[in-house]
Amino acid sequence: MYLFEGLKNQISEYLPSDQIDRVEHAFKVAKDAHSSQKRSSGEPYITHPVAVASLLADMRLDHETLMAALLHDVIEDTEIKEEELAEMFGSTVASLVEGVSKLDKLQFNSKEEAQAENYRKMIMAMTQDIRVILIKLADRTHNMRTIQHLRPDKRRRIARETLEIYAPLAHRLGIHDVKNELERLGFWALFPWRAKLLESEVKKARGNRREFMERVQHEIQARLEGNHISARVMGREKHLHSIYRKMLNKELRFNQVMDIYAFRVIVDSVDTCYRVLGALHNLYKPIETRFKDYIAIPKSNGYQSLHTSLKGPHGVPVEIQIRTEEMDLMADRGVAAHWLYKNNDDSGTTAQVRARKWMQSLLELQQSAGSSFEFIENVKSDLFPDEIYVFTPDGRIVELPQGATAVDFAYAVHTDVGNTCVGARVNHRTYSLSKPLETGQTVEIKTVPGSRPNIAWLNFVVTGKARAKIRQFLKGQQASEAEHLGERLLRSALGSLSYDEIPNAEFERVIAELKIETRDELLKQIGLGNLMSLAVAKRLLGELQPFKDESLSRKSLSIKGAEGLLVSFAKCCRPIPGDDIIAHVSPGKGLVIHRRECKNVRGHEEEPGRYFPVEWDNNPEAEFISEIRIEIINHQGALAKLTSAIATTGCNIDGLKTEEIDANIYFIDVALTIKNRKHLADVIRHIRKMPDVQRVTRLRK
Repeated sequence: MYLFEGLKNQISEYLPSDQIDRVEHAFKVAKDAHSSQKRSSGEPYITHPVAVASLLADMRLDHETLMAALLHDVIEDTEIKEEELAEMFGSTVASLVEGVSKLDKLQFNSKEEAQAENYRKMIMAMTQDIRVILIKLADRTHNMRTIQHLRPDKRRRIARETLEIYAPLAHRLGIHDVKNELERLGFWALFPWRAKLLESEVKKARGNRREFMERVQHEIQARLEGNHISARVMGREKHLHSIYRKMLNKELRFNQVMDIYAFRVIVDSVDTCYRVLGALHNLYKPIETRFKDYIAIPKSNGYQSLHTSLKGPHGVPVEIQIRTEEMDLMADRGVAAHWLYKNNDDSGTTAQVRARKWMQSLLELQQSAGSSFEFIENVKSDLFPDEIYVFTPDGRIVELPQGATAVDFAYAVHTDVGNTCVGARVNHRTYSLSKPLETGQTVEIKTVPGSRPNIAWLNFVVTGKARAKIRQFLKGQQASEAEHLGERLLRSALGSLSYDEIPNAEFERVIAELKIETRDELLKQIGLGNLMSLAVAKRLLGELQPFKDESLSRKSLSIKGAEGLLVSFAKCCRPIPGDDIIAHVSPGKGLVIHRRECKNVRGHEEEPGRYFPVEWDNNPEAEFISEIRIEIINHQGALAKLTSAIATTGCNIDGLKTEEIDANIYFIDVALTIKNRKHLADVIRHIRKMPDVQRVTRLRK
């Protein structure tokens, strides 16, 4: 119980005693469930859930979240099931724990697929209850604090995942405390040498900067006091990961990033924020293009503040953020601040409202994404939005990520507007659909009923919603067009027979033979060129059943059942009459005939739609090419004797290739024109009788 004491002291400050008892009960259940387990560091496993709950208690989260945090690994790592948790602690706690658990029970084709599906499940659980992600972030924070006990490869994988998914999620929900810690720990784990080098450089630079920082801070405070404004002024330091990212993305040198001095001014009301802005613009000259008002138009994660850049003493750039106490708390705690400051109204804080809107957009993305990979790719593009703000013609503000185009805007307004968009006007002038928009522009979309998205849009849209909706539309469109085309091709292949007169049972039979699910799918595969209409027509008419051994009528065609089809013979195995054969349906080449033992048609039973049984005509009149390999001792005139021996068998030589394998032994590969297998056997027998010939075989490639 000593482990629980610290947590109990924490939650006693803000939870009533009956709720503390329920949290204690959850602790006991978790402790018993994990009693036999140890962490990589050798500590009892229960220390981890307690540390996670303690982090959430710092955010002043409710008792259900704390209970779920204590039990968050119980479903995943022990015998306890979700139903048992629901009986003990109620359905809310059980669903929170289930939302945080990984999908270990399912089988996936690859690690990446399992990972993508886990993210998708977690993000979907988060859209139902935001507390799922708060538990997950606290869980990841504690795991990152103790990451040094893991193997280096596992450490790097977890650190990369933290920087790519969890830190951006914390940022998107406005929880900057957690985001900064995850970025700092992730950076140290993934790039220890870079972090060490940067840290030593920052320490050196800090000494040189102190005097300048103190001077600017003093001047700002003096000016605000002169205007009778009470405020807290603090110097701000960039953390290592943000310095690293700036150097990397903007290709800046270390001293260029560190040249910027940043301050934060915190006041008591929104009105005072603007008064401070006026006072500071009088103190130092503002840099015109660097002013942003996030109080009037908050960021997508609910962040509010005034940002301005000034030319300080000696022309050195000074960045200043001006905000109220509540905004400062919101900037650090984001969505979690909702539990700290319960307002009387239920609307929640700005971050809560923004988070809800984002959750809604995630649900829409999930519905239209084709796979977990596609969904996660779209979520990732939504995690780090540098926003621009544009207006609809009636003055409504639409928030889009940096680099968004008119097509992104159209889909943000409504999916139907995006799907029927044909052009755009920006500030009453014609504007290219692929050109990025800028903040402050008024965008008007021209639509035409019946028009459709262009596949080229996928090259320049940046929002996940636009990308997912375009893909969804094109997939649906392609399927219906392929179906219509497939039906037209099949009708034409059936010739004088009517498509509508073919009994349903025949379709059912062919669909079962080809291992296809429905008639629509069959038509779609014909339309896409994966099945040949003539071949399907023959199957429907029963002409391609496997043949029986019965007396066969004479026909001039080499292959039975191939009337009206383009036929070619595979060069890999060179089939000749008498060989056991199968036909491969190749769009553009018609039927390609292979020997059944050819390695290129192995596994043909699994894909019946691409192969079907064929048989040689009883007495084909054509001649076929077959290849043999002759191993011969190379005496003078050996090749001349060989060619004259072949000529006496009634064959033509179509090609000849020699290869030396020893001092006086050669391989000679000869391509011959042959009538059938019996003819080939006679030729081989005749060549074997030659004194210098060691071996003769039929060539297989």
